[in-house]
Amino acid sequence: QVQLVESGGGLVQAGGSLRLSCAPSGRTSSSYAMAWFRQAPGKEREFVAGISWTGSSTTYADSVKGRFTISRDNAKKTLYLQMNSVKPEDTAVYYCAGRTHNIVVVTTTAYDYWGQGTQVTVSS
Repeated sequence: QVQLVESGGGLVQAGGSLRLSCAPSGRTSSSYAMAWFRQAPGKEREFVAGISWTGSSTTYADSVKGRFTISRDNAKKTLYLQMNSVKPEDTAVYYCAGRTHNIVVVTTTAYDYWGQGTQVTVSS
C-alpha cells in the first residue's frame, strides 16, 4: 500500500508564498497522476491542482489558477505545490493524492492513495 506524506505547511501572511511537498513511503507505483486537494473547516474536500506522470499535463481549480503551480520530480519521487499570492480563503488542510491511472481528474473518489494532510493558515 502506497503511503503519501505531505510537508511544508504552516502560517503565512496574505500575499506571501509557501511550497508544499509530498513524497511516498513504502511501495510506489511506476506510473500515475497526482493531485493536491484541500479541505477548509466545515467544507467538503476540493480539488486544487493535478499533474500527469510526465508533468506535461496540469489542471488547476479556477480559484488558484495563476497563483499556484503544481510540479513533480520523479527522480526524487516528490510532488510540489508552489503557492504564491496566498489569500485567507486558501486556509485549509492540504492533501496530496495519487491514482493508478495517468489521467488527472477532479473527484476525490478517483484517487487511490492519500496523505494525512498538512495545515496551511493564511493570516490577513
